[in-house]
Amino acid sequence: MSLRFDLKDILNGNLKVLDDLTSNVKQIQDDVLKEILTLNEDTEYLHRFLHGSSDKELFKTSVPFVTYEDVQPYLDRLAKGEPSKVLSALPITGFLLSSGTSGGKQKILPLNDKYLENMRFIYDLRSLIISKHVDGVEHGKGMMFLLLREESTSTKSSCFPATFATSSFFESKYVRDRPTYWYNSYTSPDEVFWCPDNKQSLYCHLLCGLVQRDDVVRIGAVFSPIVVRAITTLETYWRELCANIRSGQVSDWITDLSCRASVSTILKGPNPGLADLIQQICSHKSWQGIIRQLWPNAKYIEGVFTGQMAQYVPTLEFYSDKLPLISPTYASSETFFGINVNPLCKPQDVTYTFMPNIAFFEFLPVDKESNNDIVDLADVKLGCYYVPLVTTYSGLYRYKMDDILQVAGFHNKAPQFRFARRKNEVLSIQSEGTTEVELLKAVTNAKLVLESSDLMLMDFTSCADISTTSTPSHYVLYWELKAKNLDNTSTKVDDKVLVECCHVVEESLNASYRKERTKEGAIGALEIRVVQNGTFDALMEFFVSRGASVAQYKTPLSIKSTEALAVLESKVLARFFSEKSPPIDH
Repeated sequence: MSLRFDLKDILNGNLKVLDDLTSNVKQIQDDVLKEILTLNEDTEYLHRFLHGSSDKELFKTSVPFVTYEDVQPYLDRLAKGEPSKVLSALPITGFLLSSGTSGGKQKILPLNDKYLENMRFIYDLRSLIISKHVDGVEHGKGMMFLLLREESTSTKSSCFPATFATSSFFESKYVRDRPTYWYNSYTSPDEVFWCPDNKQSLYCHLLCGLVQRDDVVRIGAVFSPIVVRAITTLETYWRELCANIRSGQVSDWITDLSCRASVSTILKGPNPGLADLIQQICSHKSWQGIIRQLWPNAKYIEGVFTGQMAQYVPTLEFYSDKLPLISPTYASSETFFGINVNPLCKPQDVTYTFMPNIAFFEFLPVDKESNNDIVDLADVKLGCYYVPLVTTYSGLYRYKMDDILQVAGFHNKAPQFRFARRKNEVLSIQSEGTTEVELLKAVTNAKLVLESSDLMLMDFTSCADISTTSTPSHYVLYWELKAKNLDNTSTKVDDKVLVECCHVVEESLNASYRKERTKEGAIGALEIRVVQNGTFDALMEFFVSRGASVAQYKTPLSIKSTEALAVLESKVLARFFSEKSPPIDH
């Protein structure tokens, strides 16, 4: 079966491509593996195991599954200038940088044109699917808060550029030479996307979006926290933005010349009527539903709302008056995986249908470590949990991801996966371990306690405080709170409410934690440290200064870096502790 699909079919609104892909999973996957092995049979890495063979069974019995640490020596050699054929027959054109905020370590991963071609395919197909579910979305523009970064030189060598996936795609021929379709029509000019100053870029995105408010049919970012940050930026600057619109002049502190010139073109001159309208809307005491009020034709918000991003769902529902939140794609710096074929489902119900033409996918059942347990994409079982292994056109072979996925259903014969959690525990002090899912669930339960106040939780992170000054060691949550009523600028907290939040978090954690918590001297009372407004912006800037991408940034659920913790500690306003031990049994 052909692995090449005509993009014209997608662009003409033909979903036959999706049906063909999802109805022939096994054959397409076998063809993908055959093509990858044949193409790369003479690479140094594969030749060690296969000696020029492209046989699937030999591949599965002879090529080991690996982690990033296993392949890092090969990647370092490429970065130092050795030929691409160390790993890939296709030319390696650069490196993709992982965000560095999930696992605490930034990775460099091989990039070639095939990765970008797959990205274009996924982008086109997901946009077609959305257009089939959202009426009229093709008749407008997107206010997309894309904060891109120019290429930087790899830290290992000057031989290859290192960049982030979104930035690499937007400067590639697949976007630069694109025809204009509805899903790549934006309120912001390219110069705003590429502005090197993130603050100036975000401000100009808002200014362009407000001037073209009636044209905005979709709003979004790569990751949902950036949308939240855009709204909090609007809260800070709406008066100045109105002044810009009223005068037709961009603020003097927007000093990037190309950005300034392009935004001035969007402004077109004074518009006092629009400025008055925006001022009236933004002057309301509560900003509940502010997104719908400012952008009345917006049909959905796009981003990632699964996994740890689920914590931002209530905040965006508050600001948007529950506009649909669409998580369109499951992807990583290693490869693309799948598309949400039911984009209007609730965030908690999102599944991703794997596209079998992108890479070769295998799955290791959770808590299994044997080659004999690995199954192909076509053979996964409903309800089971797996760790994906990927074999890609860019030189990764049976590469083990850190995600844990659950098979939630099928679209034709293509499995649909629900993102369950990251593999590693995020907190641990004694023999207990707390996973990402458990921590998120516990904090979500505590948010219900906040409903009795005028406060909402904007962002949080955690650490295990095992310092000598902390006896006994205990879990610490850093919470940034915000008043729902804008007149309440002091963010005054009720001590009893926060103490109860501490207790609810503890009783929501797993039995292992609760057992250790009841032992004298084992684990101390959980603590919530309330931090100043803007603290998590400062935390993001810290990680960006260390090389993270703003566009791909997500707040770490747990922090071990002493420098990052110092950023948080410098902004602590108040501390609260659980005043009773959690029950051992629920």
